[in-house]
Amino acid sequence: MHIKDKLAACETAGKPCFSFEYYVPKTPQGVQNLYNRLERMGSFGPQFVNITWNAGGRSNSFTTEAVSVAQAAYGLETCMHLTCTGMEREKVSGALREAYNSGCTNILALRGDPPGENETWSSVSGGFRYAKELVAYIRENYGDYFDIGVAGYPEGCDDRDPDVLLDHLKEKIDAGGTFIITQMFYDVDIFLSWVKKVRERGITVPIIPGIMPIHTYAAFIRRANWVNIKIPGKWLRTLEPVKNDDVAVRAIGRNLVVELCQKILASGINQLHFYTMNMATATRMVLEGLNLMSDLDSLECQRSARIVS
Repeated sequence: MHIKDKLAACETAGKPCFSFEYYVPKTPQGVQNLYNRLERMGSFGPQFVNITWNAGGRSNSFTTEAVSVAQAAYGLETCMHLTCTGMEREKVSGALREAYNSGCTNILALRGDPPGENETWSSVSGGFRYAKELVAYIRENYGDYFDIGVAGYPEGCDDRDPDVLLDHLKEKIDAGGTFIITQMFYDVDIFLSWVKKVRERGITVPIIPGIMPIHTYAAFIRRANWVNIKIPGKWLRTLEPVKNDDVAVRAIGRNLVVELCQKILASGINQLHFYTMNMATATRMVLEGLNLMSDLDSLECQRSARIVS
């Protein structure tokens, strides 16, 4: 089922929905952890899950394998990331064929990050330079079979002018993009201001905000600095004093992220996308704080009662 249709169903039902992103691991232990998370967190009730493309396109076979497993073994509606990084057209074609054969009907089309730290991004011979070209290629070859998501950047990306990025976003939508997933952010006012600008550009497709739960203080700071986003002063003032206590950081971080999500939902956006980092606890804490786990907990209690009886 297309993600845009799932989002429309959420809007019709008038209730919040959520989705998860998982990254591609590099070790056998990481692979097993991913499958464990897909099974465990699949019971939380996400509308869909994203599987990232392996960094730089250097080893991407596991992405298509994980997409197939998520779809077939765990019954999860899956969206496969696909990037331009390190990808000749034949590789792109092969990845799309595998996604098609697995039953996946959703692609997140991205330019992608450079293959390694301190490297600059460059296209490969015979490949794509911009995400809009990748979107157009998918549309040309598969018509409406794939729902195609694209990335949005409320606080800019790679030191590029946010207004120029809005022009690029419009080009990606005009090329065939049907929904937007944003880069993570922690300042809700910046996000809502950006949404207003997106709509003023005539972009009407669904916007899905990207949320990063807080696992540890060090990871929280590192990831925010990596994507160069603003951390509200209140967040730093409340988290810094307990930065060496992971349990306290998760508890306080849960409250901060819940408040962020509540403001998003109050603005009329009903879909939340969680960057899980292949971990369950912090994400579940946020969902519980938003009362989005109550139905699941009720079902678990019913199952337990039947077992006991």
